[in-house]
Amino acid sequence: HETYTCINTRHGPVFTQEPSDSIFPLSADDNQVFINCKAKGNPPPHYRWKVDGREIDTKSDLNYSLIEGNLLINNPHVINHGGVYQCIATNTFGTIVSREAKVQFAFLQNFSRKSRNTVSVREGQAVVLLCGPPPHYGEIKYSWVFNGQSSFLQQDARRFISQRTGNLYIAKVEASDAGNYTCAVRNIMTNATVFSSPTPVVVRRDGKHPRFAPAASWLSCTPN
Repeated sequence: HETYTCINTRHGPVFTQEPSDSIFPLSADDNQVFINCKAKGNPPPHYRWKVDGREIDTKSDLNYSLIEGNLLINNPHVINHGGVYQCIATNTFGTIVSREAKVQFAFLQNFSRKSRNTVSVREGQAVVLLCGPPPHYGEIKYSWVFNGQSSFLQQDARRFISQRTGNLYIAKVEASDAGNYTCAVRNIMTNATVFSSPTPVVVRRDGKHPRFAPAASWLSCTPN
């Protein structure tokens, strides 16, 4: 009679999933990030990871751990853990290195709660209100709120919001422009929005008659 033997073919590792370029949204709730890597092989491969060409020691670095072939980043930090990652799978028949995956983190911090100085402007003149956005990464959108209204300030022929700096430009200030202005910053990826402290704007009508300026402003210009 014939004897049939099933031979489990032994072979080197082959990737079934490689890491890819990723931007992870970081909010207060996110304290773990997975970077995926999976390979088949016989015997089953073991895995190592590199970041920016440096070998990651998952035993000594508490921010990193391996879950099968996947790399888990615990409490990721936007600067310390962003970089170019590669997965390396090895068994007795060979070693394979994954493609490079650029990992970045989108985040948006809160504005300082410090109160903002009052901006005084003469009627008919132009004024620039500074947004001064907090630290962030990822595409953001700027808006402004006037006097705590539920809708954002609409841009028009007189009012312009720079999407580069977040600053609000108002040409030919009118009396009705007086009030509180709040800068709103939204991170498009994390969808988080933060609001600045209000900037009070006071509109003066003393532009044509300098002699009506408060005495204190003249005193400040007197030499010691």
